[in-house]
Amino acid sequence: MNQLGKNAWAYAWFTAPALLVFALFFLTPMGMALRYGFTSWNGVSAPVYNGLANFRTAFGDPYFWIAVRNNLLFILFAVGLQIPLILILALLVSRVRRWMSLYQTLIFTPTILSTAVIGVLWGFIYHPQAGMLNHVWEAVGLPSWKRVWLGNEATAMPAVLIANAWQWLGFYVILVTASIRAIPRPVLEAAELDGAGNWRQAWHMIVPLLRPVLVVMVLLSVTGGMKALDIVVVMTGGNPYGITEVMGSYMLKKAYRLGEYGYASSIAILILLFTGVLTAALGQLVRRREEVDW
Repeated sequence: MNQLGKNAWAYAWFTAPALLVFALFFLTPMGMALRYGFTSWNGVSAPVYNGLANFRTAFGDPYFWIAVRNNLLFILFAVGLQIPLILILALLVSRVRRWMSLYQTLIFTPTILSTAVIGVLWGFIYHPQAGMLNHVWEAVGLPSWKRVWLGNEATAMPAVLIANAWQWLGFYVILVTASIRAIPRPVLEAAELDGAGNWRQAWHMIVPLLRPVLVVMVLLSVTGGMKALDIVVVMTGGNPYGITEVMGSYMLKKAYRLGEYGYASSIAILILLFTGVLTAALGQLVRRREEVDW
């Protein structure tokens, strides 16, 4: 065993398959995007180098900025609304003593479904004629609240955001619940003896101890929001009138519908850059906060 640990070739043989997959499915596509992002290419003829023309076109394209805005909406919705709701649900679930496994299973079920299934399911819920949501409004005497939810510019994007949040809510609830249950009981018991009620325990004891988990959740929300794609493609395809486009879906449309592969590659580069900048900025903010606390 010790000889195996000292043998560099053993490490190479064990890591080679993973490195091969990484190079084939990540480095190679990224290299091709970097190559074609600076060209005018329709996917058939030879690419023609055009410098930064694709990026200038993107920065002057109003539909691209709509897509950027929608990616940011995914992030803001997750951080501003979804994470507080997750904390509340996790605090409630963590106090359950009976049927704990049942509650966790019910909450986690949407996460194991594919995004295509989630999109089709919520598409039925939002359907203007047969959808459950419009039938509910009619049943409670509010027919004026009925909408073509995915066809209305004002409601299409919120409808997609709600469906996406519903899919991932259970995953984060289980994550936070496990972290709450990992807090040593004597800590909470001491707070209870000092007269701290449930609210004060949650706000002054539990939430500060959950900071590492909350940081991970925010980072996952940022990266998830920037790579949002499949839920939009399944539910709206970027419609109506491009209002629900995200950068990923706009990139696909430019490449596979319009044949602008060079421009689509430049959008892929911008997605990578924007995600890297946001993640680095958030990491720097977290590090500064930790330094202040210390």
